[in-house]
Amino acid sequence: MERMKTKQQIVTDYRRGEVLDAARTVFARRGYALAIMDEIAKEAGIAKGTIYLYFRSKTEVYKAVLNRDMKSLKTSTLERMDAATTLREKIRAFILARLENVEAKKEMFRIMDSESANLALTRSQYRDWLREPVLHLAAAIEEGSRRGEICAVPAEKVAWMVADMTRGSIQRRLLNHSDNPIDEDVEFIVNFVWDALKATSRLPRI
Repeated sequence: MERMKTKQQIVTDYRRGEVLDAARTVFARRGYALAIMDEIAKEAGIAKGTIYLYFRSKTEVYKAVLNRDMKSLKTSTLERMDAATTLREKIRAFILARLENVEAKKEMFRIMDSESANLALTRSQYRDWLREPVLHLAAAIEEGSRRGEICAVPAEKVAWMVADMTRGSIQRRLLNHSDNPIDEDVEFIVNFVWDALKATSRLPRI
């Protein structure tokens, strides 16, 4: 069994969480470059020196915010997919979880896409965070294929294509190129993917 946390560890986790919540608010409001530790401390209701008990720099705080948010997204995506009972619903749950997350934290995602290379969420980092949900989706696609629910497809490649299509929708929303309701974007992708998966001919392996 996992070792019980000490009182000090519980306090540390709580304080770190307070700092990260405050930092996300400040980064979203000011951007990374203009955000300062004093403002983060004020938002958290603590002394600036307290932040340095847990984080060495603003960059470390920023990366910790991204890491926590992406882990949270991964967990919620997996839970929503597991709660879905059909393959189509699992695909929809995967897409919807990501679009709703971006909509709730839009300013932070804009910062992630606009900061300099040493701070921005790189494609490799993004794919690492996304890998488990994608493989989970691939397993569902493979099972759907075995059941005859869809045609035979290279499941993992299809799962990554669903992820990339979702990423494209996210980009359009962040750039204000789309003001569609989330459900409309989700249903477009789901219907497009489902029509392809239901095709009677075998999809080409690419």
